[in-house]
Amino acid sequence: MVSAPPLSPSPAGHTGFERVAHRGAPRERLENTLPGFLVALERGADAIELDVHLTKDGVVAVHHDDFTSRYPIAETSWGELASLDLGQGATIPRLDDVLAAIGDRATVYIELKGRGIEGAVIDVARAHGRQYALHSFDHDAMARVANRAPDIARGVLLDRGIPGPVEVMRGAVDRIRPRDVWPHWSLVDAAFMDAARKLGTRVIAWTVNSTETARELQAFGVAGVCTDDVRLLVNL
Repeated sequence: MVSAPPLSPSPAGHTGFERVAHRGAPRERLENTLPGFLVALERGADAIELDVHLTKDGVVAVHHDDFTSRYPIAETSWGELASLDLGQGATIPRLDDVLAAIGDRATVYIELKGRGIEGAVIDVARAHGRQYALHSFDHDAMARVANRAPDIARGVLLDRGIPGPVEVMRGAVDRIRPRDVWPHWSLVDAAFMDAARKLGTRVIAWTVNSTETARELQAFGVAGVCTDDVRLLVNL
């Protein structure tokens, strides 16, 4: 059985409760773009969450969907993607550019979206990342990450409405040994947190866009919350 990686060093000034910027600052800038990530840092984000795919020629691109308005990313070269204007002066960034721009100012949580891309993502993260972790709804992909790069912190996402979330978490932890479990915030209650503590895993709840809900989750003991607007969390 693979073991869970240790916690990575925290950014300077980090208080232990992570304010995770969901795809950057989507209420102020286009999501998953470099301007959005930089605004999130200005707003006080401790961490940035983003999504990645792999282009036809092997470039790890930061984008949520597996296609743009014109192209499926997996069938498109980086040159074609890089020239797309997303609006507001933003373009699709490469993962290595984002990691270089963020440096050691925040942790970068990289969500695997494309299929079979974990090897390329691991290579980029190792080459350019300072503080990072990988996570996904695809638990098979995370099992492959655990086997290929057991030293890299990893996490598993749990979708809203899943039956038996505690049992699903237990199964994922037994199989993958993730450092982090990412449940939809509606799955988090006292029983879930008690189970997570016994399993020795951190909990990061998503996507939390209410200060009141964030406070309730903080009281439950989550390690952090992922939000579309970090400004909601400045006083937590």
